[in-house]
Amino acid sequence: MRRVRDRRHRDPDIRTLPAEPGLVALPGQRLRAAHPRIAILVANAGIFSATRQTTPEGHDRVLAVNHLSPFVLIETLQPALIAAAPARIVVVGSSTSDKARIDPHDLELTRHWGMVRAYSQSKLAVMITTFGWADRLRPYGVTANVVHPGAVATGLVRAPGMIGLAWRLMAPWLRTEAQGADTPLHVALAPALARTTGRYFKDRAIAEPNRLAGDRALARAVWNVTERLVQQ
Repeated sequence: MRRVRDRRHRDPDIRTLPAEPGLVALPGQRLRAAHPRIAILVANAGIFSATRQTTPEGHDRVLAVNHLSPFVLIETLQPALIAAAPARIVVVGSSTSDKARIDPHDLELTRHWGMVRAYSQSKLAVMITTFGWADRLRPYGVTANVVHPGAVATGLVRAPGMIGLAWRLMAPWLRTEAQGADTPLHVALAPALARTTGRYFKDRAIAEPNRLAGDRALARAVWNVTERLVQQ
């Protein structure tokens, strides 16, 4: 007996985009043109650098990849997400944001750059703006949440010397990439979370975010500075 494939269930069309703001907007526009309805957007961009580097636009590269790029992508794909509502945005954050501090007037860390500070502040910034997207898109039926995938054995840390060596030595005790994808996929697909928005997840459960993420005045400042940076 010949098996007939149910055409209603198609393989997912998975697209990847480069993770720097100047390189994200145009591909995002092309993606929106090709797919005017996008039901799930997972923003999983991350870089950890031992030295301060800048993008062609002059932005700190860690901030650009971890924070500015997801912001630009969500902004660009808003119409497609709203058209597919109920739709979901899942931004991959980091537990390093839990105790991070943030200066909205120096997101680029031009004065006191440090590799841990740059990474943790960028992840707190993307959390704050993701919660901002949650508030703005809630009326349209689009949710936006942040997830911590756990410590995953990826190529995130490629720094030379002791830092890179330590990361490679820890790899056998870290989560696999499949394990790291579990919480992001859960938040993106679980029926019970269809209306859950503006939350932070760890190991499939809602977690308490950095208290700074709930500071409305700070959130407005971070949002406004982010908008200004991505327009440069």
